[in-house]
Amino acid sequence: MNTFKNLFIVVIVALVIVACKNETQPEVKTVDVEVTKKGVSETLDPNATYAKVEFGIEGMTCEMGCAKTIEKKMAKMEGVKSAKVDFGKRLAMVEYDEAKVSPKTLEDAVTSVADIYKVKDMKIVENFDGEKKACKADCDKACCANKTEAEKKACKEDCKKACCSKEK
Repeated sequence: MNTFKNLFIVVIVALVIVACKNETQPEVKTVDVEVTKKGVSETLDPNATYAKVEFGIEGMTCEMGCAKTIEKKMAKMEGVKSAKVDFGKRLAMVEYDEAKVSPKTLEDAVTSVADIYKVKDMKIVENFDGEKKACKADCDKACCANKTEAEKKACKEDCKKACCSKEK
């Protein structure tokens, strides 16, 4: 039994000596990586026909893990000009080149991220909801806010915004 204890102690000491390194700093390796990323303006065709589509996404449980992942996946697709996923509204807004992307490929991109995501109520729109509200507020501020009737008429003629031309 005494021999077994001595042998066990020798083995433990040998393991400690062999396992311990004299270096306290971790080894750092540097690898050169060439990154080539084209900007959106470089990859988009200026003569293309772009469509805007809005659709709901079911199954999202968080903003960073779900909504941002889906947004990045769609934004990286060839032919997608812009992609935004609003987690609070469970709504995706995508502008894309009709020759390269279809609503079906957008739906496939969402469902390929995870099986729990489902696309619902996909519709082609002229403007996204956020754009309409911004235009109205911007238009009121720029054109007709706090002005007399004569000033409003003169301003309306000079204003180039589409929302101002629709006002009375």
